Amino acid sequence: MPSPTADKCAAFHALHQQGCFILPNPWDTGSARYLQSLGFKALATTSSGMAWSHGLPDGSAPLDLVLAHLREIVAATDLPVNADFENGYAADAEGVGRNVRLAVDTGVAGLSIEDSTGNPAEPLFPIDVAVARLKAARGAIDAAGTGTLLVGRAENFIAGRPDLDDAIARLRAYAQAGADCLYAPGIRTREQIAAVVAAVAPKPVNLLVGTTSELSLADIAALGVRRISVGGALARAAWAGFIQTAQAVAQGRFDIAFANAASGDALNGLFGPPRQ
Repeated sequence: MPSPTADKCAAFHALHQQGCFILPNPWDTGSARYLQSLGFKALATTSSGMAWSHGLPDGSAPLDLVLAHLREIVAATDLPVNADFENGYAADAEGVGRNVRLAVDTGVAGLSIEDSTGNPAEPLFPIDVAVARLKAARGAIDAAGTGTLLVGRAENFIAGRPDLDDAIARLRAYAQAGADCLYAPGIRTREQIAAVVAAVAPKPVNLLVGTTSELSLADIAALGVRRISVGGALARAAWAGFIQTAQAVAQGRFDIAFANAASGDALNGLFGPPRQ
């Protein structure tokens, strides 16, 4: 009999076959459940949003904390969950494969592997090393037998190496290495997006829209993008509201502090009756 994880993986793959869907990024159980209530078809974790909720900078959360977070988000929703698994939490391919298997075991329906090193002097792995890491992730997923969707990420545009030709070369190599979906966070223009979509076709492309954009969902779909994620933008928006309110409280401005606060009754209604 198919497992619940395999069913979610199959449903997640199906979402990538046609059209364009939005994959929002919750950072905790409550935000995941609220996003599900809005009718989204799938969710994705955000490394930055999760890290900030623990008082950590993005990229510094230990693997054990990340795996616990993945289990928490998977348990919070009936929807397929894509894991922001950063660079696999290992420098070598063997380590990436081992950690990817741990991530798959949390029940996620998809996960992404970045080609970033975390070293500002050399921010991207050489393509051959990055490909070996992707192949290790692919092997771990195949061994698990769940059908977890693998996303290959070229980090050029957010790692200080905004070279479109190199990003495309990387994405093509990752597609050949077994990535099911390709992702170059930081590309923004119609020309950049169209070039990436054409380069890896027919495999689907994820587009990050984490800042104000003139492109609508219809515009992005017309460019051939299959899915849109927002990264840490929802978490940043929540933090903006909290920071503004907390600063007003610190100034004793109770006349404006809670003007835009959500209704407690509405939140209690969303999350269900209290436990007995």
